[in-house]
Amino acid sequence: MSEKKDLSLWEGFKAFLMRGNVIDLAVAVVIGAAFTNIVNAVVKGVINPIVGAFGTQDLAGYKSCLKAPCTGGDGIEILWGSVLSAALGFLITAAVVYFLMVMPMAKYLARQAERRAAREGAQETVEVSELEVLKEIRDVLVTQRGGSGPTGV
Repeated sequence: MSEKKDLSLWEGFKAFLMRGNVIDLAVAVVIGAAFTNIVNAVVKGVINPIVGAFGTQDLAGYKSCLKAPCTGGDGIEILWGSVLSAALGFLITAAVVYFLMVMPMAKYLARQAERRAAREGAQETVEVSELEVLKEIRDVLVTQRGGSGPTGV
């Protein structure tokens, strides 16, 4: 009896883990925690030097001045380079999570659904074939008894 209870407990836990909202939450946590350092390193080590080939090494160095003089502190600076850096970091993070986590999980869930559908289809086929065999047995028995065949079905 405890074996059946453990199995149902395990099945419940498995169903909980396979819910979409749990997977989405796990993806969000991974985006926030695990990939932050990797993405920052890629942006600083790869993206910034590529952008630096066209201008400054640091994306934060890209800025515009709305009101002069920007160097003395009285002007208004728009730091669009830091926004560009954050946007690139987000895109890289989203791409890594999508291609390494979301796509494989979607493929896994699709395979599970196909297997489940195949099992259900096979079960229906077995039930239909069993019914056909039983009808044939019935017909043979009726014929052996000397009747003319099934009358009521």
